[in-house]
Amino acid sequence: MEVVNAIGRRKAAIARVFVSEGTGKIIINKRELDNYFPSTILQYVVKQPLNKLDAIEKYDIKINLNGGGYKGQAEAARLGIARALVKINPEDKAALRAEGFMTRDPRVVERKKPGQPKARKRFQFSKR
Repeated sequence: MEVVNAIGRRKAAIARVFVSEGTGKIIINKRELDNYFPSTILQYVVKQPLNKLDAIEKYDIKINLNGGGYKGQAEAARLGIARALVKINPEDKAALRAEGFMTRDPRVVERKKPGQPKARKRFQFSKR
């Protein structure tokens, strides 16, 4: 099997995912998964599509992550892995979609407007 790649995005984070057959290693930015995400919750989030398909030991995954915070990066990696697994085996798409792993979360930070302190917050109004 050749290397299959996919892109996952969440908030400002972008994950480029490369999946190949292997023993279950996950490398993120040239570091091990548990080294890059010390939190077990975020490690679980990244592995969710693999756990759903019982494919945790089947593939080696290399991920290039940039932008965003650690939560956004973990969810971007999850989307990228799910998309790559569907490229490998299209029959898995229904199972992954049912869990919500195939949906790009469109929520991003609203831009700051000029003349205001934040996106929606206004400066204090003074009558006098």
